[in-house]
Amino acid sequence: HITPEKFYVEACDDGADDVLAIDRVSTEVTLTVKKDVPPSAVTRPIYGILGTIRLVAGTYLIVITKKKKVGEIFSHAIWKATDFDILSYKKTMLHLTDIQLQDNKVFLSMLSHVLSVDGFYFSTTYDLTHTLQRLANTSPEFQEMSLLER
Repeated sequence: HITPEKFYVEACDDGADDVLAIDRVSTEVTLTVKKDVPPSAVTRPIYGILGTIRLVAGTYLIVITKKKKVGEIFSHAIWKATDFDILSYKKTMLHLTDIQLQDNKVFLSMLSHVLSVDGFYFSTTYDLTHTLQRLANTSPEFQEMSLLER
């Protein structure tokens, strides 16, 4: 969900009530609940957050807007991120000079090019950041940690 003040990322899991709120001015990230999302927010589906990047115009949020299932590992779906959106935290670009606007446009173009190259994979249930060998040698405590905590 997008409002002029915040980005709200809502989990689609059954029973999930938590919503990630990202303040577009302070860039503060907090957890809130679904009822805090204003009804006026523009809503659209995303499949994940790739991250944030700071360019000339300010901070941008990079989200995955399309995915394709490419396989499974131990019955865990592996997805390829195939399309992205680059969302500006700033509501306007009026604070930039013409040269800064041009530079920002070039950087956005470069970023779009990098995102268009194959190679962005993810899983919501399997740890792709560690090799199978490493996972086999980790402690039970590590195995019980959520993917986010790892």
